[in-house]
Amino acid sequence: MNANLFLIILGFIWILVAVIQDLKKREVANWVNFSLIIFALTYRLFYSLFSAKWNFFIQGVIGFLIFLVLGNIFYYSRIFAGGDAKLFIALGSILPFSLVFKENVYIFIIFIIGFLIFGGIYGLSYSLFIAFNNKKQFSKLFKLEFKKRKLIFFISIAFSVITFIFLIILKIFLIDIWLLFFLPLIFLFLIPVYIYSKTIEECMSVEIDVNKLTEGDWLYEDIKINNKEIKASWEGLTKKDIEILKKYKKKVKIKQGIPFTPSFFFSFIFLVYLWYSSWKFI
Repeated sequence: MNANLFLIILGFIWILVAVIQDLKKREVANWVNFSLIIFALTYRLFYSLFSAKWNFFIQGVIGFLIFLVLGNIFYYSRIFAGGDAKLFIALGSILPFSLVFKENVYIFIIFIIGFLIFGGIYGLSYSLFIAFNNKKQFSKLFKLEFKKRKLIFFISIAFSVITFIFLIILKIFLIDIWLLFFLPLIFLFLIPVYIYSKTIEECMSVEIDVNKLTEGDWLYEDIKINNKEIKASWEGLTKKDIEILKKYKKKVKIKQGIPFTPSFFFSFIFLVYLWYSSWKFI
């Protein structure tokens, strides 16, 4: 559909801006993600008004809502940082290229699989470099993280086996969707990947001047100031926290995450390539 061309160009430019911001500042500004949602859904609305193809707008809203749920799950599971989760949610309004919901589900699955593949390659390369430069610290922290989540790891193995058996039953008696067989693999590797990424995150810390702090920065550890405690939370520093730190501290230690927006860029390009090459495997 030619109507998708504008959405693809829009997504490409906005992701590129997000990548540049992430690599330079280790954050993606809210205006990038929110404006992408607004522009994408507004374009879908006006296109639907003039073409009378209301499914074009409806599918965009459905995609946004699905990615809103998934983005929050990934964020509160601490798989995505705030900026990554918001970019993921914003892309939900771009990715429904089809007017048919079932086809869009395939698109979502392929995008997520692409993200896992490219994100895995990129993240592994980046994190191996970090781990190699912090061998002793990495080894110690990994063992501690695994002990904390040993039970969850074995539960994920059991859940993967159950899901695989369920999909085989579906294939025999109901439907034949081979892409869904990636799900057990995702469940199986999710916890080990999380433990590994959490360990790398702990290894990535740097001491910076308090004047360079920005909202959302992650403290390496809790800081007590005059009977008040500023928590090293997943949500990061607030403006109020930064104001307090500037009064009493010169430098603080923060954790720097891996800039994962390049993974969105590569998986988006991969998806667009498949779409315009008229994929035959779905």
